[in-house]
Amino acid sequence: MKNLAIARRYAKALLLIGKADGQTEIYRKELVGVTDLLTREKALAQTISNPLYSAASRQKILQEVVKRLALSRVMSSFLLLLFAKGRIGFLGNINEFYQKLADELKGVARASLVSAMGLSSGTIEKVRSALSALTGKEVILDVAEDPGLVGGIVTKIGDLVLDGSIKTQLFNMRESLKRGERV
Repeated sequence: MKNLAIARRYAKALLLIGKADGQTEIYRKELVGVTDLLTREKALAQTISNPLYSAASRQKILQEVVKRLALSRVMSSFLLLLFAKGRIGFLGNINEFYQKLADELKGVARASLVSAMGLSSGTIEKVRSALSALTGKEVILDVAEDPGLVGGIVTKIGDLVLDGSIKTQLFNMRESLKRGERV
């Protein structure tokens, strides 16, 4: 829990810098790039964060990575600050929080749409439009299929879950029958 609070604080700080200099989207892309690189290259991530190696040599490796990625001055300084404070291991969480905060700043909400079978692009657009109207934000949908739903769709946007699946309706009906309620 404490680690998430720390990650949130660093993400907010980077976002404030991005708002001040108008580079929020550039920092978003750079942060995603560095995080993806360290996720893909586990050995590199372990080398940078492993205290068995000297701090100077780990910092030199991080500086070389920053240089090869041609990151902005602010992102370079941010990563070196994370390293100096012993927080480079929180980069994944910082990236997640930054993405959410940058989306909020931009007026974007991310949602997931799960259906039992493939949906037409028109249907997906109708759901996206309805969610946009509901939230007052531009909605980006992540669409997936789950044959276990039997039919219908389940949509999640933030903490809100709209479950219109036949599986859930059948489950609710069964529970009502168990309680002796009329269906």
